[in-house]
Amino acid sequence: MTIRDLDDEVRDKLRVRAAQNKRSMEAEVRAILADAVASPAERGLFETLMNFGAAMREAGVDADSFIPPREPYEPRVELE
Repeated sequence: MTIRDLDDEVRDKLRVRAAQNKRSMEAEVRAILADAVASPAERGLFETLMNFGAAMREAGVDADSFIPPREPYEPRVELE
């Protein structure tokens, strides 16, 4: 398979992504394509959520800003 007219910026980002995943660019493209054609049922909930979180981080979204602060736990019943 040959991909023509690939934007330089896309190629550079692919190279960085491949390096982060300790793969060659070719192996990275294979992984991306395999993931793209897999159905959500094949991916599983955990992997889907992990991919969603990674995409949010790549986009610069701070997921923690969506989580409301928690109050310290205080037991409602006193044990003797």
